[in-house]
This record gives sequence, C-alpha cells and structure tokens, in this order.
Amino acid sequence: MSYGPSRNPWNLEHSTGGSSGGSAASVAAHIVSVGHANDGGGSIRVPASECGLVGLKPSRGRVTKGPDMGETWMGATIDGCVTRTVRDTAAVLDVICGYAPGDPYTAPPFARPLLQEVGVAPDALRIGILDHPLFEYQLDDAESRDSVARVAQQLSALGHHVEVASPVALAEPDFAGKFTAIVAAWTHNDVSAFERAFGRAIGEGDLEPDNIMMREMGRAVTSEMYLTNMTWLHAWCRRVVQWWEPTDGSRGFDILLTPTLAGPPPRIGYLAGAEGGRHLLEVMAYTAQFNLTGQPAISLPLHWSESGLPMGVQFVAAPFREDVLVRLASQLEEAMPWRDRVAPLVANP
Repeated sequence: MSYGPSRNPWNLEHSTGGSSGGSAASVAAHIVSVGHANDGGGSIRVPASECGLVGLKPSRGRVTKGPDMGETWMGATIDGCVTRTVRDTAAVLDVICGYAPGDPYTAPPFARPLLQEVGVAPDALRIGILDHPLFEYQLDDAESRDSVARVAQQLSALGHHVEVASPVALAEPDFAGKFTAIVAAWTHNDVSAFERAFGRAIGEGDLEPDNIMMREMGRAVTSEMYLTNMTWLHAWCRRVVQWWEPTDGSRGFDILLTPTLAGPPPRIGYLAGAEGGRHLLEVMAYTAQFNLTGQPAISLPLHWSESGLPMGVQFVAAPFREDVLVRLASQLEEAMPWRDRVAPLVANP
C-alpha cells in the first residue's frame, strides 16, 4: 500500500501475483537472479507463474522457520525462492534447507544435493492431469487447459505415462472454508500483535480490504471451531496424499500436473474492491491444497498467453520428493526451453 502495486515486467498493466510479487518482478526484470519468496497458499508458485519464472514450494519442514517461529497457518507456510532456471532453484534450496533445534516439523535429508539432480533424466513417471476447475465458482480458462495439454503432449513424447486423473479428495467442497477459517484466525492474531507493538489500533488506512475482512472473520473463530477444522483438515490431507502413496500397496502416481493459475496474469485492480475476494477464488484453484498436505510443488514457465503473458504449469510430487520435481523440471527446461523468453522491461537488456 505504501508504494503502490507491483507491476509485471511482461506488461506493466498486469499483476505480478503475490504475495512474493516484488521478488518475482525483480527477478523477471533481471535486477537480481534470485528472489526470496514464501508460500502459504501459492505465494511462490503464483508470482512465478505470472512473471515467467521457476517457483518451487518445498515440502513441509524442508526449510526451518526458526529461530523465532515454529509454524503458521497449521504448518502451511514455507520459505523458498523464485529464479529463472531450475539449476538456480536447486542450488538455493540446497543452501537453505535443513533442521533447526526445536522445529515442530522436519523433512528427511535429500539422498544427495538437489543440484546433482539437474540434468538427470527421471525414470518413466506416472502423471495425472487436472486441467479443469473443481467447483462452479472457479474459472474455467481455455488457455489454461491449452497449457496443460501442450505440456502433457511433451511429457508423453519424453516417455512418461500421462492420463486424466487426480485425487478425489481435492473435490471435497469443505476444504476452502475450513482452511480460510484457519488463516482468518491467524490474521486476527497477527494484527492484534501489531496493535500491541505499535500501541494503537490498526484499521482501514493500514490494511487492504481483504485483510480487514479476514481479521473480522478471525474474531469469530472460536478455539472449538479452530480445533474442529484442524482435525478435519488433517484427515483430508491423508486422503489426498494417498493418491501418491496408496495405503493398500497399489502403485500410486508420481506427479499431478495442473495449471498454476486459472488464466493469465490479471490486470492490476482486478483483485481489488468488493469483488476482489471472489475473483481471487476464481483463479487460485490449484495451489493452496498442497500447502496443507505439505507436498513439494513447482511452477514452470512453459506457456505464454495469446497476448504474450507468461502462464505457469504446476507439478506436484509425493511428500519430500523434490528430487523428482527437479529431475522432471530440468528435463522439461531442456525440451521446452524458456531461456530466450525475456520480459520487455529488463534492467540490462
């Protein structure tokens, strides 16, 4: 709010996505090679998608939140980065991953550095496709479907088994409301903490309308509601992850392929005002679920809209299998290269 909207180097009238949009704009504009980002509902993958970058959300516990924090949003948030290449992303995650004493979650260490996975062809993978909205209120975008179809064709050509399939639990309608209540409770708690620190009330002049709405919603979330929602979400996560890791001994899928967003980067202002929240739900159909399950997911710049704007495609792996994502991402970076795609506005053309 202090400095206005982050503007997309591909078209200044369009959004960078968020909440790591400033980092993404800086990397896309070649101001820096790597930008810090974190992700609680898509905030690494969404800006990566809208700015034509690589954005990998690590597994829960892969990167410590210590020493000052343990978890936020029921363990949904994680730190990472946005970059222009798979190699840079792998190198950064190798550096920042790890456990700190007292962490509530920790991921098992990689078998070897992720950087060594770059350029290594993955075995033939079983890949499921989800290219359509799960609920009526979400946007069914033709270009998003095209992006997935194009990538699916390339994956088949590379020897992977690709079929239309996705976890049934993703279509359960209670997820969005229950996760929103968790986030709202945290929002109310965080704003109250800022008020104590600043010694004054925080109101409309300090926050965007959506944050004010979330705070008010959070006031109404009782401890009983919070724990009930948390219990439901834990069980839901188990139902989702079984698609990758079945408990009956059958073979699961290796990868879920989806659009990162339902549509190209929106114009600045589209997500503002009274309709902003509804518009956000329309386009963010594919990311937040995997924050709750704690799975690694990566957005790759594999498609551009008819108007020349980047549109990311998302790949989701089983828990702790960033190595599979990096191998596949590296393979696609070679087969469908984006290195020559440069935004019109860059620092060093």
